[in-house]
Amino acid sequence: VAIYSTFIQRAYDQIIHDVCLQGLPVVFAVDRAGLVGEDGPTHHGAFDLSFLRVVPGLTVFVPKDEAELQDLLATALTLDGPAVIRYPRSAGMGVALGRPLRALDGPWVEGLRTGSDVAFLGLGPGVQLGLRAAEILAASGISATVANVRRIHPMDEDALLRVAERSGALVTVEDNTVAGGFGSAVLELLAEHGVVRRVARI
Repeated sequence: VAIYSTFIQRAYDQIIHDVCLQGLPVVFAVDRAGLVGEDGPTHHGAFDLSFLRVVPGLTVFVPKDEAELQDLLATALTLDGPAVIRYPRSAGMGVALGRPLRALDGPWVEGLRTGSDVAFLGLGPGVQLGLRAAEILAASGISATVANVRRIHPMDEDALLRVAERSGALVTVEDNTVAGGFGSAVLELLAEHGVVRRVARI
């Protein structure tokens, strides 16, 4: 099912009752996630992570680039249950596309840079922002981890907890409203496991 993020809001009941409760292998390709520029405010996909991450049985993928989008689509097609792949309106980054397509079995939290002072946990376009921020901080002697979180539901809790334990602070970077989004999921995870860290949600 190919659908804009803003339009899938209207189908929340059908997603839960007609697909997820039955465990049907439906793949939702959710286009225009995040801000959509000239398409305007009615088309901003700013809420999907908040309302999709809480649906039991639904797998939610967020690729960092077009090559990963291909692999996550191949992955979603192998699942026995429903999945969402969300991606922005913007053009791809121009990365080389892999052939043949490959279904992934992890890691769902991909380490792209290692540091100890702060960790940037990025989703989709947020990954590149985290990498740029890490470079700026490195010039000031601050070391930063950057992780690409490819799957936010179910979360790879062990991997995220390992990143938190190695970092003095965490910054989540997502193209979704802060309320109830990925950053909130990270706060919930830390609270459940008694891990105390400074967390900034962007």
